Amino acid sequence: MPEPTLLVLDTDPSPRLGRLTGRAAVRYTGEAGLAAQLPEADVLLVWDFTSDAVRAAWPGDGPRPAWVHTASAGVDRLLCPELAASETVVTNARGIFERPVAEYVCGLVLAFAKDLPGTLELQHRRQWRHRESTQVAGSRAVVVGAGPIGREITRLLINLGVQVALVGRRARRTVHGVAELDRLASMADWVICAAPLTESTRGMFDTRFFGLMQPSARFINVGRGPMVVEDDLVAALRKRWIAGAALDVFEQEPLGPQSPLWDVPDLIVSPHMSGDTAGWRERLGEQFVEMYELWAAGQPLPNVVDKQRGYVPVPDRSD
Repeated sequence: MPEPTLLVLDTDPSPRLGRLTGRAAVRYTGEAGLAAQLPEADVLLVWDFTSDAVRAAWPGDGPRPAWVHTASAGVDRLLCPELAASETVVTNARGIFERPVAEYVCGLVLAFAKDLPGTLELQHRRQWRHRESTQVAGSRAVVVGAGPIGREITRLLINLGVQVALVGRRARRTVHGVAELDRLASMADWVICAAPLTESTRGMFDTRFFGLMQPSARFINVGRGPMVVEDDLVAALRKRWIAGAALDVFEQEPLGPQSPLWDVPDLIVSPHMSGDTAGWRERLGEQFVEMYELWAAGQPLPNVVDKQRGYVPVPDRSD
């Protein structure tokens, strides 16, 4: 029986797939060669998860892989109508990024509350200026996105003494429905976006939404950039409608040096790094190899994406 063909949409550094020697015919391609090689692949590993090449190449002629795995939490760069309608199984890297992203969010909350950006700026200017900071315990947060990342953010914030309302697509145990978001956001000190990008979430954080928030509140986005109307956020910060914001994801990445976002007051800009801790690429490679072994043995795969919803559904639970 011939070895299955594993096609890797590659980027540097490449994944370590040595454990698959003799068990898969591994081929590597960049964006330009994907369309030509796609019909011959049984499995596609989207290692370059910042690429839109899959969405562009998938509608072409010929067979398509039975399984597509992306080394990312989000699948918005992959899904196109043809892939969504196909029988191809799509999986993501759930389980790799939850804790790092949650720690990053907690770090931002603490940095804002204790005015660490102000302290660093005053130190740079050699100025001694005593200030009062904010106590995190007892503050209120709204976490938008009830998937694994949003749940882990919620758990860590609760450990800091924050009162957290978790908001998902629909109301269920421990989760508020999106219909309650406006009311909850109007009372929150922290609004944190950790939701997937779908047609219903695109542009959801806009002038209307920022106008609902308290002047003392902060907004944090570790979900997807297109969920925020960036010009509206800039205006809200400049008008002091909200006290601050932090963006780790953007409409266009990388953020160009001429972007006005670099100079907006009270805005922390980071280069899509909230989930990337030392060794993350190795963990992504190990996860894929383990999933490949399940697939080759005919076992069910974890992290299967609902291609109509655009994310991996999380079973309802009471915790």
